Amino acid sequence: MSGVASRASSETPSSSEPVPAPIPELPGLGTTWYERGTRYRLRRIRTAVLMAAVMAFLCFAAISLYEGFRSVLPSGVRGVWDWAQVIASCGAVVWGWVVQRRRHRADLLDPPSPGESLSRKRAEQGRAVGLAFAGRALLVLAAPVMPAFAAFCVGWSAGMVTVHEFPSEAGARKAMEARARRT
Repeated sequence: MSGVASRASSETPSSSEPVPAPIPELPGLGTTWYERGTRYRLRRIRTAVLMAAVMAFLCFAAISLYEGFRSVLPSGVRGVWDWAQVIASCGAVVWGWVVQRRRHRADLLDPPSPGESLSRKRAEQGRAVGLAFAGRALLVLAAPVMPAFAAFCVGWSAGMVTVHEFPSEAGARKAMEARARRT
C-alpha cells in the first residue's frame, strides 16, 4: 500500500513547483500552436489550401468580369488595356504582399491577447457578411480593374499564410509568460 501512496504523491506538484499555465485556444489553431506538432502543421496547410482555393475562385471571377468589360472596348484599345492590366496586376501582387507583411510586423510589436484575438475574429466575420452584400454592386463598377484587385488579394493572402508565427500566437505566448511571472 505504501508504494501506491508514494507514487500518487509524486504525481501531484509540490507547493514550491509552479503550476503550468493553461494553454489558451486561438481561433483557427486551437491549442496546437503551443507545441507546433503535426496537428499544427496540418491546420496551417489546411488554411493555405483553403486560401489558394478562394484565390483561384476570385481570380476566375475577376477574369470573367474583365472579359465582359473587355468585349465592349474598341479592338485597338484592347491590347493597350490588357498590357496595362498585366503591369497593374504585377504591381498589385507585390503591393498586397508588402501591405500584409507591414501589418503583420506591426501586430507582432503589440500582439493581441487570446481574448482580443477572439473578439477581432468575431468582428471580422460580422463585417464580412455586410461587405459581401455591398461588394456585389461594386463588382460591376470595378470590372475594368478586377484583375489588379484579384492580384492584390493574392499577394495579401500569400503574405498572410507564409508567416512563421501569427500575431495571435505571439500574444498568447506573451499572456502565458505574464501569467507565469505572476504566480
